[in-house]
Amino acid sequence: MKRFALCIILASTALSVPVRAATPTSATAPADARAIAAIRARPAVKAAFAALEAEHDQWVDNIVTLTQIPAPPFKEEARAKAYADMFRAAGLTDVEIDEGGNVLGLRRGSGKPGGKLIVVSAHLDTVFPEGTPVTVRREGNKLHAPGVGDDVAGLATQLSLIKAIVGANISAPMDILFVGDVGEEGLGDLRGMKQLFHKGKYKDRIASFFSIDDGSVDGLINGGVGSKRYRLTFTGPGGHSFGAFGLVNPMTAMSQAIVDLYKIPVPQSPKTTYSASVVGGGSSVNAIPQEVWLQVDMRSESAAELAKLEQAFLATVDKAVETENGARSIKEGPIRVDKKVVGDRPAGSTTADTALVRQTAAAYAAEGVTARMSFSSTDANVPMSLGIPAITIPRAATGGRGHSPDEWIDVSAPESLKVKRMDLVALLAAAGYR
Repeated sequence: MKRFALCIILASTALSVPVRAATPTSATAPADARAIAAIRARPAVKAAFAALEAEHDQWVDNIVTLTQIPAPPFKEEARAKAYADMFRAAGLTDVEIDEGGNVLGLRRGSGKPGGKLIVVSAHLDTVFPEGTPVTVRREGNKLHAPGVGDDVAGLATQLSLIKAIVGANISAPMDILFVGDVGEEGLGDLRGMKQLFHKGKYKDRIASFFSIDDGSVDGLINGGVGSKRYRLTFTGPGGHSFGAFGLVNPMTAMSQAIVDLYKIPVPQSPKTTYSASVVGGGSSVNAIPQEVWLQVDMRSESAAELAKLEQAFLATVDKAVETENGARSIKEGPIRVDKKVVGDRPAGSTTADTALVRQTAAAYAAEGVTARMSFSSTDANVPMSLGIPAITIPRAATGGRGHSPDEWIDVSAPESLKVKRMDLVALLAAAGYR
């Protein structure tokens, strides 16, 4: 997960709003606070809180165990198998690995079977390629290893919540589907979430969604940054740099496309960006290349602005090819371009007046935490884009150096337990527990 832009800070009781969201009424906030207080006062919830405290060391052990099972992009199978076994041991039913590679496990509620449910997820994959050393090094309350925070801490926190719910025999009105999903990072392109929401057997039952993937204590991500990624391959006849001088050159077309991309105006709000990120091709310093390629990343908080940017960029690509074919000889063949989409993350948002956001912010406030809303790119993007209330919440371990080999997290008990209690109460509220 990557955080992109902070939007606004919520007052712990007044529940102010992020950009482009409606303000909850002053009458709503006290009602939410009372509902959260009632949940926290339930004997079963107090028992669940005690269970979270008792299993703190096991939470740390689970982080170490899962981190040391490699889960590079598109190769999450070993970690998925281990996580499915952990789901079963924690007491979930209907545990399976679906066709997309997601680990699914159900905590049945007291309501009618087959009714609406909530989803809680954490992603299995990391950004690190196969072969990256993943041995965890511990220094006091800090754990160091690639992926130890993003999102292994989220996976372990999800396990803690499950064990607390099962151990305290909490049965909410709605079923809760717990998920360890694949493909959140990089070119994984949210394939696990797309499987769950577009093809999975629970897709028509999902009422709301939590992703455990924020590395702060107070983060409440309610906006999804959409992205579109392209790999553009420019081809031409090629030839000797001296003998064939004057023939069209695919590198010239590609270069012009990059220059023109950076002339496209984009709004600051909603934040919209682009980047020419990776290039390659050619065979020799003394040869006009037959093929060169370019990868481009475009992002926006707005689906409409992202679509406008995409169309403008594709037009510049076509124009660059046309210009090169008109500037030099095509007697051996023209420049052509293949435009391949390699990433498509939908944009969306869950407004601050949505019950899911209000209740979650109230759950934070009950622990003395002021919720800070923001936009980011997480698993929650997919349900947001479908109009399903969805947010991303903390993973119970702050840290630093995410997506780097020296990634680290702090597993100190007081702070992590506060976050787990927040997360637990928020998901119980969403599941109708009172």
